[in-house]
Amino acid sequence: MASALTGELAAELRGFREVQRLSYECAEAVAAQLRPGVTEREAARMQREWLYARGVRDWFHRPFAWFGDRTAFVGFKVPLQFFPTNRPLEAGMPFILDMAPVHRGYTADIGYSGCLGLNPLHDRLLADLRDHRELILREVRERRTLREIYQDVDRLMVRQGYANRHRAYPFGVIAHKIDRVRERRWSPTVFGFGAQALKGLAGDALHGHRDGWSPLWSPYKFSDHPPQPGLWAVEPHLGFRGTGAKFEEILVVTDSSDPEQSAFWLDDDLPHVRRWNEGAV
Repeated sequence: MASALTGELAAELRGFREVQRLSYECAEAVAAQLRPGVTEREAARMQREWLYARGVRDWFHRPFAWFGDRTAFVGFKVPLQFFPTNRPLEAGMPFILDMAPVHRGYTADIGYSGCLGLNPLHDRLLADLRDHRELILREVRERRTLREIYQDVDRLMVRQGYANRHRAYPFGVIAHKIDRVRERRWSPTVFGFGAQALKGLAGDALHGHRDGWSPLWSPYKFSDHPPQPGLWAVEPHLGFRGTGAKFEEILVVTDSSDPEQSAFWLDDDLPHVRRWNEGAV
């Protein structure tokens, strides 16, 4: 799709696509090394080290890892509970790896769901996420408001028999905008989030408030507006009885009058999409 856009935008999207692919490559490499007894903190460190070895020095947020019922955010009440713990991985246990590196000034934010061994329930959740990816793209192209789309995702989850677990995130967001970040050899983090990236998000929030839009895609009134052109990291998150699964990837929104160019997923060659296309779940 990017090839049909302007040369400048196509070049920009290539940079974001490369860092998103790097992130998913990291997730697959770390997932392949997970064994019983590995803790969330160790899995998060493995992600950091893998990305650091490939030149990442800054973050939108540092890597997370959630195991077992923590994949469904069971009992999460405060933001500190999102950070990795000493929970060990066990056979048959689901896991989620989540990372948001900044590389060469481009940002990605991805979520990778897996399981250590067989788990039919987890397979079902992964398969049912496909409907959410299709619904979100369709309704963004229809220029429904972000709040309406969020509510339609909620209704789809109810029909599927699942609980909405992205409501547990701060502000209940299903997505947030991402942008270029000025490249630095080192940038401080604040509670696990990169200071440079947070500064950019705060700037978007300030401009959006003035112009009537928000960089946070939530169920609340401040998201009651059509999708703003830009890049959105989207993460529908399903939960069922202590098992959670999600994907997170970049959705591109433009001001084009052509429906197919008005919104599209940045990359269709991602692990969860390949899994659906191959009929693995």
